[in-house]
Amino acid sequence: MAMYVEPNFRTKKAFKEAVGRGDRIEYYQVGPFGGNEPINGTIAVEGPHYPEPHSWYATAQVVDGIITKVS
Repeated sequence: MAMYVEPNFRTKKAFKEAVGRGDRIEYYQVGPFGGNEPINGTIAVEGPHYPEPHSWYATAQVVDGIITKVS
């Protein structure tokens, strides 16, 4: 299942730039699976948030609960 990030980035480019600057980006899982987000590993991210149609998708690396890289 894909995650959302906060703030609600309109573009993948804006998301990547924020991570590149070292901004702390929160991530969470929507629906009944929320609350068990991985602290380390790879996550799938999509945006912008529902109900807007998703227009970008990304894979992100998470280390100790912090997004460190976006591809």
